[in-house]
Amino acid sequence: MMNINATLEKLKQMKLSGFEQAYRQVYENGQQEGFTTDQLIAHLIDAEYDERYNKKLARLLKTARLNQQANLSEIDYKPERNLDKNLLLRLQTCDWIYKKRDILLTGPTGAGKSFIACALGFQACVNEYKTLYVTANKLFDRFIYAKADGTYLKELSKIEKMDLLILDDFCLKPIDARSRSILLDIIDDRHVKKSTIIISQLPVNKWHEIIGEPTIADAIMDRLVNGSYRIDLKGESMRKILNNNDK
Repeated sequence: MMNINATLEKLKQMKLSGFEQAYRQVYENGQQEGFTTDQLIAHLIDAEYDERYNKKLARLLKTARLNQQANLSEIDYKPERNLDKNLLLRLQTCDWIYKKRDILLTGPTGAGKSFIACALGFQACVNEYKTLYVTANKLFDRFIYAKADGTYLKELSKIEKMDLLILDDFCLKPIDARSRSILLDIIDDRHVKKSTIIISQLPVNKWHEIIGEPTIADAIMDRLVNGSYRIDLKGESMRKILNNNDK
């Protein structure tokens, strides 16, 4: 076997770890004779590509902070849940993120709203879109503190850079004046530029009242409702069903 240590060391220095590991494996297992030159090059480049993609996916998932591990293949499409399987399959392609569209996801407590949103968030990460999951109250608190310490615009820029923002527990309680102003800034910055999933226990037609001040509520709702996908879950709590099945 040829001495490849010098080559491996150079690959290591260039931080081509996928290429290095695949090259080492090929020669240690005596597989080089089974490849043509073109096949060997393609094999090594694929190994480096996969290594870089997996590292990027791990970073995206860490940044996303999804509150649960979820996959679209695990979704239950029982008729009583009022879920359109064809719509979910279309959303799986993430074309809606490419087109900067939003999703309004509503339904009762325990209906599986967050699971579906996190499954879509995971799919976004798989497709290399920067994603962030956060509850509405935590996001508002974060921005209220940012206003106090002078980092508001910096925080707003961070959110704006996210290809997908998943905002959970929206409209759980009336929104005060400070939070209302923050929400308008966030939605206005993202409208037709980036995608947002809004998750709420309340139906969309109740949001205007919870947001409060009519002029601002009109502006927010106009941006959210027009062109968005709607998923309105029905049925009893999925947690209750799962608990009963475990008994």
